[in-house]
Amino acid sequence: MNAAILFSGGKDSAFAIEHARSKGWNIKYLISVKPTRKDCFLFHYATVEHTKDIAKMLGIPHFYVKCKVADPVKEADIVREIVEGNQKKMNVDAVVLGGTGLQETQLKSIQKALMPLGVEAFASHAGEEHDIVMEQMLSKGYEILITQIASEGLKDWLGKKITKDNFPQLKKDSVRYGFHIGFEGGYADTLVTDCPLYTQRLVIEDMSTIFEDDYCGHVVINKYRMEDKGRIEVKRPKGLFAGFLR
Repeated sequence: MNAAILFSGGKDSAFAIEHARSKGWNIKYLISVKPTRKDCFLFHYATVEHTKDIAKMLGIPHFYVKCKVADPVKEADIVREIVEGNQKKMNVDAVVLGGTGLQETQLKSIQKALMPLGVEAFASHAGEEHDIVMEQMLSKGYEILITQIASEGLKDWLGKKITKDNFPQLKKDSVRYGFHIGFEGGYADTLVTDCPLYTQRLVIEDMSTIFEDDYCGHVVINKYRMEDKGRIEVKRPKGLFAGFLR
């Protein structure tokens, strides 16, 4: 099967790439959509811009576009336009989303948008228990940074990495405060800074944490480097994100 991966740089979309490769699917390209606003329905806001370097490191063709709207139909049309515009030269049978399929607004909107093209859309780990999926990621060495939150009980987690040691506490907090353990439904977003897929590792040297209120906030990565066998390249955000530097 030829597939495109909807790639935010987060844990679920990174694990979707690993899943697709394990199935022998041909990953034609990645699609990353960076909102210019924080009220989008379908896409992550924080740190999506870093998918450009991650995609280069993975060696997978990458489409990176901006989203200026907050409407699930119009947002899904952004994905459709990318797929439709590339079907002749980079034909895909499906667009694969990360997660277990609980992000219903995202999944159904994209499915509907792609239906006229005869292209499927589905979650890579549909029907599985997300806590077990996350345990699999952590056991494989995934470094998962929480980059955005929108729930009570997650304020202290923003800007921290989920580890084997603290995952049990995250599970307890999810029960206590009622957020989904895998954050599906918009409770939080993540960035994978290292995993078995990566030939380089994203090392954050400076990061700002910004809170909109007691329950909502995001991080801005001001400076980082990509490490690969002693080779170090320093990255600094440009343009829009330079204004966030503190």
